[in-house]
Amino acid sequence: MHLSGSITALATPFSADGSLDLAAWERLLEKQVEAGSRAVVVAGSTGEAAALSDEEYGLLLREAVRIVAGRIGVIAGTGLSSTAKTIAQTRRAAALGAEAALVVTPPYVRPTQAGLVAHYRAVAEQGGLPVILYNVPPRTGVDLLPETVAELVALPGVIGLKEAVAAPARWQALAPLAGPGFALLSGDDPSFVAAMEAGAAGVVSVASNLVPASFVRITADLAAGRVAEARARDAVLRPLYDFLGGAPNPIPLKALLDAQGLGRGLRLPLLPLPPAETGPLPALLDLIERAEAEARSARRAA
Repeated sequence: MHLSGSITALATPFSADGSLDLAAWERLLEKQVEAGSRAVVVAGSTGEAAALSDEEYGLLLREAVRIVAGRIGVIAGTGLSSTAKTIAQTRRAAALGAEAALVVTPPYVRPTQAGLVAHYRAVAEQGGLPVILYNVPPRTGVDLLPETVAELVALPGVIGLKEAVAAPARWQALAPLAGPGFALLSGDDPSFVAAMEAGAAGVVSVASNLVPASFVRITADLAAGRVAEARARDAVLRPLYDFLGGAPNPIPLKALLDAQGLGRGLRLPLLPLPPAETGPLPALLDLIERAEAEARSARRAA
């Protein structure tokens, strides 16, 4: 899998009774294909993976592979706190048709840097899928440091890193590690343009659930050296980034998707956005519609 451009970390839509909304799932996937996204991540943290049963995980991944039918890539979220369980989940994802595994640093257990190297080596050697490292310290309690990434780059089967630390110094340290077999991807929507300017090949995005055409256009602009155009499009989306970052992910995202008729609610312990905090929704829905229309128009004209 060639990792670049706009990759969407998909939300998992539920029905009013709490079951999977497979009709909405298909619409979400087709929306990504139509927009030109490079790939989707199924059952990552944005997809509420921790709240899915084993059967639901399998169904979502199997349906994603069937629906996209090779038109875009399918990446499975497989990272768990145990190395053995992560390997088993990765093998299962491979059997279900995923093309790569997004493997978050083991949450809660706080391994050492040497432990992270051993963990990822085992998953890369035994999981049966190319591995994308995923570093998001505020959620996991452990930071995969650039010097540790430098060790992991040499491992066969490790093909990229999704980095959610937005600090410029972090990207400065990571940039020399990028190469033909190892891609750097931003995992932070508000700073992804700066990350791509610093050497990232693309982004794994939450906001692109809502504005996939815009993200495809911005990443294409950056790849083509149209930095001013990319920055201008990104600036338009700032109110959306602010809203999505105003409560734990994917609570705000689900509020907007619900308003679009793409699923209903979340699973405990996550609660829907309180009514008092839904005031920005109409303006944001209008922003989304306008931004997507402009991005689609620009794509047709290109």
